[in-house]
Amino acid sequence: MLRKISALAIVCSSLFLTAKAQDSTTGTLKITGSVDGYYRYNFNNAKAVPSFNNNTSFTNSHNSFELGMASVKFDYTKGKIGAVADLGFGTRAAEFSYNETGVLAAIKQAYVTYAPSDKVKFTMGKWATHMGYELVDPQLNRNYSMSHLFTYGPFTHTGLKVDFTLGGGFGLMAGIANPTDYISAPFAKKNFIAQLSKTSEHLNAYLNYVGGKDLGDNSVNQIGLTLIAPVTSKLGLGLDAAYKTVDPSAAGPNVSWWGTALYVNIDPTDKFGITLRGEHFSDKDDITGYLGGSPVTAGTLSFNIKPVPGIMIVPEFRLDAAKDAIYYKNSDPVISPSQKSTGSFILAAVVSF
Repeated sequence: MLRKISALAIVCSSLFLTAKAQDSTTGTLKITGSVDGYYRYNFNNAKAVPSFNNNTSFTNSHNSFELGMASVKFDYTKGKIGAVADLGFGTRAAEFSYNETGVLAAIKQAYVTYAPSDKVKFTMGKWATHMGYELVDPQLNRNYSMSHLFTYGPFTHTGLKVDFTLGGGFGLMAGIANPTDYISAPFAKKNFIAQLSKTSEHLNAYLNYVGGKDLGDNSVNQIGLTLIAPVTSKLGLGLDAAYKTVDPSAAGPNVSWWGTALYVNIDPTDKFGITLRGEHFSDKDDITGYLGGSPVTAGTLSFNIKPVPGIMIVPEFRLDAAKDAIYYKNSDPVISPSQKSTGSFILAAVVSF
């Protein structure tokens, strides 16, 4: 398999070089980016542990002003070829590239593309996952805190994929990649990734898949469905749902988790928006290792205030409720969380350019 992948890489590299030699058009470089920061207060105020009562990505703090991420993205195109270098610095970027250290931890995405026609595009490198509704860049989300589905799903893939435009709003993507979230994985078996999409004026639908072996040689499969429905110019709906199974390589039963999240987006004006996210996440087998096998239901109310173009202020209220006591309060000892629910307030600011 590795020999086949290496051969395919050589072929694709040759295609990129050939395209560059044959294309005499002027290249274009687009630079975009963002800077964000936030303050979070958890109302349980657990002091003895201490615990932030935060089981999702990027907001693991309490009663503290924090830097989210400073990010810059370089997007270059010249004829049929392209390249993207997307760099991030700060806590958000470090958590997103948690398997890497040093310079590699700052690389959110880095890939090259070749489009032999307007219906086919090859991509090789590291890119953000196709799974799910939410994205790592805060200016591209309406909630500032992240869902459990985002947190425990894939973040990135490193490999080779091809996108096909099928006509009638249909698209297909298929590819091979390293195990989820790894830039380098020598000797590891590769994963298969795929997406079937349908876009239209009233509904965008994405059926997603990733599966294969992880670094522990366990069989992992995840399927997801993302729906985006612009109901009116002021109202939009979103749905994210996923199911993941893990078949251990050693003796033991198959384990799984599943979750679903609904997004209601309301925009009374172009300077003010409201988003309500409701999510249920069930990890009875405790694959994630953070929820103790307890199902969690979370509600998040976020306000998007945009006084001028390029800046977004996000006051946000969030409530997480579990079936069991998994959250800490005040002087709870580290081995004895006493609360089945926890509430938080976030004030975030995001500048994008």
